[in-house]
Amino acid sequence: MTDTSATTDRPTHAWGHGLATIAADGTELDTWFPETHLGALPADASFPIDLQEHLGEDARRAVRIEAVTVEIEIDAAPASTPDAYLRLHLLSHLLVQPNTVNLDGVFAHLPIVAWTNAGPVLPADLTRLRPSLQRAGIAVHAVDKFPRLLDYVVPDRVRIGDANRVRLGAHLAPGTTVMHEGFVNFNAGTLGDAMIEGRVSQGVVVGAGTDIGGGASIMGTLSGGGTHRVSLGDRALLGANAGLGISLGDDSVIEAGLYVTAGTKVVLVGAAPNPDGTPKTVKAAELSGTPNVLFRRNSLSGAVEALQRQGEGIQLNTALHA
Repeated sequence: MTDTSATTDRPTHAWGHGLATIAADGTELDTWFPETHLGALPADASFPIDLQEHLGEDARRAVRIEAVTVEIEIDAAPASTPDAYLRLHLLSHLLVQPNTVNLDGVFAHLPIVAWTNAGPVLPADLTRLRPSLQRAGIAVHAVDKFPRLLDYVVPDRVRIGDANRVRLGAHLAPGTTVMHEGFVNFNAGTLGDAMIEGRVSQGVVVGAGTDIGGGASIMGTLSGGGTHRVSLGDRALLGANAGLGISLGDDSVIEAGLYVTAGTKVVLVGAAPNPDGTPKTVKAAELSGTPNVLFRRNSLSGAVEALQRQGEGIQLNTALHA
């Protein structure tokens, strides 16, 4: 789940002051970090006064809110629930890009939580608390390890049609639009203006000016994609109801309804034929990341074809992504 290739000026540590939600049995349910910072924890870093007023018991949810200050080594694996939440916040605060912070074993530090409109609740307490929660107008909207992004971070200049479809840990650059049927997982997201109407799986990075069509799906390492990190370049288009299991280069297009995986046999249109006269054919993995390629299905033969495109790829509607 991690690619932490180092650069000479890459920060090695990060830190933040947060509010941790603790259940009555001691389970750490979550941690909210209003701000996160790269670098080592300063010696004089004091806990913010404006956060202290939120500390204490919340009898409605049978939890207490505690102050935590967390410092992590970015390349080390998560060691606790607050540590894991800090890493997810770093991604959603755009301080690190997907696949650059170690998330190995993160699931073990994220308990299954009943997420409500008033904050997390331990699932084992729901039956006992349900009558009082309902009287207080508190409703459960999910039971999961990951919360919604918008319950913790509101990205700058980003539109999200359905809060339930974007997880904390999504990296959404300014100018991104996630439509109602779009989905963005943790440790995935966009690097610039983008239209997301399909599924962006864990580990997937979408370049600037790229469009993920309605119903389209991108394979991540959690959904059968193996170890390959799928990325989409700038100004690329993944057509409606299409699928992708390789990286798509700059200015490249996959036509609507076509699913291209690493093993898909692709006919190279315009290439010299084989010695026996048959068309030149390769596995799609050999074209992974190649710019200016159109992938299409031949409507007569049914063969998947790739041909060279000219010029730049798609152009997003500037009014939608301003």
